[in-house]
Amino acid sequence: MTKRIKLRKGLNVNLKGHSEAKTLLLDTAEEYALKPEDFVGMVPKVVVREGDTVKAGDALFVNKNYPDVMFASPVSGTVTAVVRGERRKVLCVKVKADKEQVYVDFKKCSVSGLSAQEIKDKLLKAGLFGYINQLPYAISTNPDTTPKSIFVSAMRDMPLAGDFEYELKGNEEHFQAGLTALSKIAKVYLGIGATQTSAALTNAENCEITVFDGPCPAGNVGVHVNHLDPVNKGEVVWTVDPTAVIFFGRLFNTGKVDLTRKVAVAGSEVNEPAYVDCLVGTPVSTILKGQIDDVEGKRIINGNPLTGVVSSMEDFVGAHTSEITVIPEGKDVNEFAGWIMPRFKEFSANRSYCSWLFGRKKEYSLDARVKGGERKIIMSGEYDKVLPMDIYGEYLIKAIITGDIDKQEQLGIYEVAPEDFAVAEFVDSSKLELQKIVREGLDILRKENA
Repeated sequence: MTKRIKLRKGLNVNLKGHSEAKTLLLDTAEEYALKPEDFVGMVPKVVVREGDTVKAGDALFVNKNYPDVMFASPVSGTVTAVVRGERRKVLCVKVKADKEQVYVDFKKCSVSGLSAQEIKDKLLKAGLFGYINQLPYAISTNPDTTPKSIFVSAMRDMPLAGDFEYELKGNEEHFQAGLTALSKIAKVYLGIGATQTSAALTNAENCEITVFDGPCPAGNVGVHVNHLDPVNKGEVVWTVDPTAVIFFGRLFNTGKVDLTRKVAVAGSEVNEPAYVDCLVGTPVSTILKGQIDDVEGKRIINGNPLTGVVSSMEDFVGAHTSEITVIPEGKDVNEFAGWIMPRFKEFSANRSYCSWLFGRKKEYSLDARVKGGERKIIMSGEYDKVLPMDIYGEYLIKAIITGDIDKQEQLGIYEVAPEDFAVAEFVDSSKLELQKIVREGLDILRKENA
């Protein structure tokens, strides 16, 4: 019998511009790029030079601390640039794509006949192992870790997030193969939403299925870990994006590294919100061609509005990006007596505006303004109302800010990721960058325990 967990804490922010369940044709891009920053905690070492010829599946860079962990090129072609920033930090490796794609042949095989070590070795050799993350620290994992369990969340409930059920269509066999491969390494927990009905999810094999019913962030994998198999000091769990599970399954079923995925193009500033089939590393300009009339006054986000990264037309689709969203920037918006007006078109988490009278289904076109400056932390229980985890969010944030490592460990920092505080950051009256604070705290803790 499928386990069901009802969550009451959280907040759904219903924004305008949800992607319709249709796929738009996309022009073929000339150049693609893979970005090391998409694999948090990994120190890149580039293993190609400008002018080198690569196949789809060949390594572009490796983890300097774990050279066996390679990161595969999404396309075959010629390396055109290794872009570096300050202190020679590697920003991305660009590849000009061939007209006819050539793939490295990793030999297709049946997952059922492989051992856990053989699964690991194949993922390492194909440059896909780095798509596996871990708790604690919310970083890209390494082959030396031994997970006590593996979590996959197929539930996406962030504002304007893509529908994984739509992405799953046509990839059911690969998804199951990926789950079976992971189950050879450790017990797999698959989290799904209460409204998801795809047989590939509800009847998935070789995993324990749990239905999570509740508001955002019920779909966060950190929430699932907290409720099903909490992480204590010295323990490790792996977390895998459901799209990466499809990548893994394709590798075993076809013998190729195929990083094609459906990406939702969403937001109130998008002309035709829908989905596109694209590769990891596709230029954002290709995806948004014809979708926005002018870049001026618009914020392009690689991801969803709460957890995504501010982007531009010159950027590329991230390794874990499931949506490209565009919302108003809002910099030049001046509101006369805005704080005292009824504000029927503005969203409020605490019913400060009259818009709540229209119910939960009303859609809002929110801009990127913070609307206020940073203030002292107000211990009002705001975080706890939207954080469906058995932790004291406000006290944990205070412990991170003050650098109290012992207190952080006691308050459960090992089982959280920055995205778990995305909704809390949205409602925070102190206007603190909670996700940034949590990321910095996890990085410091990782260095202390190294």
